[in-house]
Amino acid sequence: MHDRPPELACALRAVAEACAVTRLVQSDLDQIRQLTKDDRSPVTVADFAAQAIVGMRLTDELGTVALVGEETAADLRQLKSDALPRAITQAVRHIRPEISDDAVLDAIDLGNHDASAATYWTLDPVDGTKGFLRHGQYAVSLALIENGKVKLGVLGCTNLSADFNRGFNDPDPLGCIYYATLGNGAWFLPANDIDLDPSRISAATEVSLDTLRVCESVEAAHSKQDDTARIIKHLNATSKPARLDSQCKYAVVGRGQADAYLRLPTGVGYVEKIWDHAAGMLVAQEAGAIVSDMFGNALDFSKGATLSANQGVVCTAPSIHARIIEAIEALGIGP
Repeated sequence: MHDRPPELACALRAVAEACAVTRLVQSDLDQIRQLTKDDRSPVTVADFAAQAIVGMRLTDELGTVALVGEETAADLRQLKSDALPRAITQAVRHIRPEISDDAVLDAIDLGNHDASAATYWTLDPVDGTKGFLRHGQYAVSLALIENGKVKLGVLGCTNLSADFNRGFNDPDPLGCIYYATLGNGAWFLPANDIDLDPSRISAATEVSLDTLRVCESVEAAHSKQDDTARIIKHLNATSKPARLDSQCKYAVVGRGQADAYLRLPTGVGYVEKIWDHAAGMLVAQEAGAIVSDMFGNALDFSKGATLSANQGVVCTAPSIHARIIEAIEALGIGP
């Protein structure tokens, strides 16, 4: 078995458990909708259950930790109906069979840290909510930040196949986990067996602009797709962007399946959240890609829970990063 530092071993177990539970919830969307009378409730169940599982795994193995999560149990505690909390507890019990409803709520609230500590974890329990609901791509994203630097990142890409020929719209039965620690490369494991020895991943080295492979968000609200098309045209490339949800796009670039991932602002004032990028950025960078904002600046994780010092995200193979930043400037893209 691969020898892993305690924090990495714990993070891998936490993400693998969260992947298993979110996969089960995704396989039972209709029943959860009927139970809760809410079309969006399955992703809510998956979000809360995954955050509870990750929070419990971290504290069980590492003691008291600071965790910046996307969810809080405050609204759940005030619901008149117990259908949603009950569904969340049932999901968590796939991993923790004896857990109580109150213990689940307390575990969710382990993610209430405000990103003010020198060292903290950040989690997006289901990154890509619409992808999750359409049985598409989503990610469980967990990262460790120390003094404004991302030191460890784990991406659970539950529906992403290790087979590059399998379409992004065709959910894989096993899924992938990608992880990185600062200075030690990026690695792949099958999501259903993290005890295997990992395989190293590497971003593309030789990139032809003629066949430039770009990926972007499925949802137009997350990235300005017209601007991506303008950049591709400016570079005299002819390829059509591949679209998939979540931080899986960082992994797709990091493993050499795509040459660039562009996330371009859709409006003035939009600020990215740290949990949407921390783990994916580190995986891509450690695989050899370059990650910056749309002006070429490094992503700054020292500003709390948001990337307030940055605008947009550009993740590319090294040989084309400067060309894409130049295209953005030449086209006047951005707020």
